[in-house]
Order: sequence, then C-alpha cells, then structure tokens
Amino acid sequence: PHLVPAAALRHREAADGSSPGHEAEAGGGGPAVPGRPRTKFSAAQLQELERSFREQRYIGASEKRRLAAALNLSQSQIKTWFQNRRMKFKRQTQDAR
Repeated sequence: PHLVPAAALRHREAADGSSPGHEAEAGGGGPAVPGRPRTKFSAAQLQELERSFREQRYIGASEKRRLAAALNLSQSQIKTWFQNRRMKFKRQTQDAR
C-alpha cells in the first residue's frame, strides 16, 4: 500500500472540499488540539457567555479573566468561544439578508 504523508492528505482534502470528522461523529477525526477533548459547555456557562456577548462582541482581557474564573474555564476557551460566536453571528446576519 502507498502511504501518503498527513500534510499531503490534508492538502488534498482542502482542495476537494472534504475534511475528516464530518462523516460520522465516532469517526477517526481527532481533536484539533491533541490531548484536549471538545469542551461541552453547561447551560449556565452558555447563558453567561451569551449575556456577555450581547453586551460586547469583543471581549477585553479583564472581562476574559473574570469570565474564566466565574465559569471555571480557561481564558483560551473563553477567547475561542467568542471567536466562534462572532463567526456564527456573522453567518446569521448574512443569511438574514
């Protein structure tokens, strides 16, 4: 069997529009960051994150620290959630047009 380097495989998938992990949830596509499983936010965490997002779409360092401590999450999880939420907001507002 011919072995293809992972980087070449990723490049090929990007070119043809397919990507690993979209076929089946139990499939082989591992976490984006090795060793860190996908975070499942609780309803209370999401409620507070959404409330903060409604007040301000871009989070400052002090608010990021406050939320991380209050919600028992890392600052990088807060930062990533805000980035993803802004993209979701952008998609929703574009779809509405």
